[in-house]
Amino acid sequence: MSARPSVHALDPVAQKWRALAERRRAHLVELYDSGRWKGYFTEAQFIHRMRQAVQQSERWAKIAPRPSDKVSTEQSRAEAVEPRRRTAA
Repeated sequence: MSARPSVHALDPVAQKWRALAERRRAHLVELYDSGRWKGYFTEAQFIHRMRQAVQQSERWAKIAPRPSDKVSTEQSRAEAVEPRRRTAA
């Protein structure tokens, strides 16, 4: 029987895939902003690729959240349960 690596051992690999998905998304946004996409794609092709890049980036963000993402998620959950009280200044 082969031993499986722990989940934590795979975190760096998942972070690399997340970073790749985010770079792809950023590249397509930059192509759109500059207008250079028109030299490579039809409008329908570009929209399709952009949607794919956004979906993949969001999916990898759920699969491999950064430690800072985990902290902010936990804080927002805590605030939802017990919101901070404001005082009059």
